[in-house]
Amino acid sequence: MNSPGFQLGGKCTLVTGSSRGLGRAIALELGRQGASLILVDILSPEETAAAVESIGARCLPMQSDVSDEASVRNMIDKAISAFGRVDILVNNAGITQTDFMPTEDTPVEAWDRVIQVNLRGTFLCSKHVGKSMIRNGGGSIINIASTAGVTGVPRAAAYCASKAGVILLTKSLALEWAKHNIRVNAIAPHYLETELTRELRTSEKVYEGLVRQIPMRRFGRTDEITGTVLLLASPASSYVTGSLFVIDGGYLAQ
Repeated sequence: MNSPGFQLGGKCTLVTGSSRGLGRAIALELGRQGASLILVDILSPEETAAAVESIGARCLPMQSDVSDEASVRNMIDKAISAFGRVDILVNNAGITQTDFMPTEDTPVEAWDRVIQVNLRGTFLCSKHVGKSMIRNGGGSIINIASTAGVTGVPRAAAYCASKAGVILLTKSLALEWAKHNIRVNAIAPHYLETELTRELRTSEKVYEGLVRQIPMRRFGRTDEITGTVLLLASPASSYVTGSLFVIDGGYLAQ
């Protein structure tokens, strides 16, 4: 029997949070492998769209707020109108806490915003893309979680709770939608070299303290995550659902 490959053959792929960082890297890698891309971000994803088009992939950029259901519905309607269907969804959009303060001092507004984007956004995109996938006979949903959803981080209760929720949402949807040939999996990176961690990396003391906790003694790169996304998007993982792929330089193995 021939092994299934990683080529995506024009499959329509929606990537949220695609204007920069990991989302941009994911979009470019999937585009290289033949996917047609819907690039979504609350910021303009036009720069990512130009990069994707430069490698010959079709794409549709749009601004959308994943935490707002009307915005998500409109996004999915436009995607289906343009490409006919959505085969792959990468729920990458997310935010971290801007102030790592004691939980007892955390304003409820700060808690709500993190939960709304990270967990509610993943739910809403999965809900509305999932409806389309059920009608079309299947698909793959890939949720970007975090090691912070597996082990606690002091003064980051909202972020940890949101990412833990993403992991259990992944498992719940995988069980519910397996009968529809929809695979749902999650990836949990540790610290990556992206815009979100720039401040941590510019402080030598903070950076050294963090990398001492990682067996490989460094932050990860976005290209060390995109291969797993490609695997989960492709037919090579056709019997994989409900799984969490931890990519953390050995952090959680301790």
